[in-house]
Amino acid sequence: MDSLMSFLNSVSAFLWGPTMLVLLVGTGLYLTFGLKFFTFRKMPAGFAGIWKGRNSHGEGEISSFNALMTALSGTIGTGNIAGVATAIFLGGPGALFWMWVTALVGMATKFSEILLAMYYRQRTPKGNFVGGAMYFIERGLGPKFKILSILFAIFCICACFGTGNMIQSNTVAESLSANFGVPTWVSAIGLFAVAAIVILGGIQRIGYVAGKVVPLMALAYVVISLIVIVTYADRIVDVFVYVVNDAFTPTAAQGGFAGATVMMAIRYGMSRGVFSNEAGLGTAPIAHATATNDCSMSQAILGMLDTFIDTIIVCSMTGFAILVTDMWRAPEALNGVALTTAAFNAALPFAGGKLVTVCLLFFAFTTVLGWCVYGERCAIFLFGDKALIPFRVIYVLAVPVGALVKLDLVWLIADCANAMMAIPNLIGVLLLSPLLFRLVKEYNETGKIHTFDDENK
Repeated sequence: MDSLMSFLNSVSAFLWGPTMLVLLVGTGLYLTFGLKFFTFRKMPAGFAGIWKGRNSHGEGEISSFNALMTALSGTIGTGNIAGVATAIFLGGPGALFWMWVTALVGMATKFSEILLAMYYRQRTPKGNFVGGAMYFIERGLGPKFKILSILFAIFCICACFGTGNMIQSNTVAESLSANFGVPTWVSAIGLFAVAAIVILGGIQRIGYVAGKVVPLMALAYVVISLIVIVTYADRIVDVFVYVVNDAFTPTAAQGGFAGATVMMAIRYGMSRGVFSNEAGLGTAPIAHATATNDCSMSQAILGMLDTFIDTIIVCSMTGFAILVTDMWRAPEALNGVALTTAAFNAALPFAGGKLVTVCLLFFAFTTVLGWCVYGERCAIFLFGDKALIPFRVIYVLAVPVGALVKLDLVWLIADCANAMMAIPNLIGVLLLSPLLFRLVKEYNETGKIHTFDDENK
């Protein structure tokens, strides 16, 4: 077992190393320039479309708004609380700046993934709307690339049981035990019951719950974070300047912080940013492909906002809370959830840690819901509609298992699978980029675009 763990650690370090970060961020830069900054120019239209998306019309299974919230449920998770803290602990305050950079260029990647997912989406014999990397690779690049579609689907299913399911339930159980004294088995039963009620109700129920819970939980976390930040209002400007300066200069050792180079700030800021917003991994487009929206472009414009909301807004709240309270250089060298908890406790004694735990609970649980959609649509791609119900049942059964067992091996496998998903997805996006540029040009000229099926009737 030790040798397997060591091997997987090496694989994970390689997969999430400089090459992957260059590929992910480089793709975002290429698409940003290739699309002529279309994503930046359309941000106001995207935010204006959020409310309109509640009453979207067209073929699909859930509203545009609920599709966005389902995608956000998969991205806003433990990475927003623990991942940001780890990035700052390892890379210094400058890591937050590089998270912002990753998100801004990642918007172009997310936009492109969703546009392709909507353009090539299809309806199964049972009426399920499916789309994503596994479909746009196969339909857009042809049968000779089908192996990439299959690999993406396999890696996604592996990641959904690890990253999206068992790791989330384990985090919730441990946090409830540490902060509220809730026995792990009680958390396991509770998570299983709620997950079963929502997930076995199908995509409509998942979308409905995500549409109600995700906006409230994100808003609550932002408000609580702002209370922490405003408590130290005199430090906000200094911290912002420090973040920008530190992104380009080494961070000296301070308190329990061991110091960091510029490369460490870039590496950990970008890697944690990608891990949080998932731009380039190919997950969110799977949820957006279920939207009741006949306009692929409007769904893509709406969908790219989940990268902005996840990283620029939610992750920044965590980052600033940690930095304005100065807990990142506390003598005891805190990391992960412990660092975020300490920052909230500094402004909200006795209540801060409990509030972080409650937010973590909702973040993690909605992540379980979002990743179920990703996994089940990949199962449909591999095995057809008949795989849908068995997948949901197995997925629900995995929730309490994750809460009760040690997950070191599962974490490593899921971490590797996450990175492996990105490779076929980015290959598909890059090879289909001429189509993306043509569709955006067509939209700019006519205000609409055709779908793959329309053009091939």
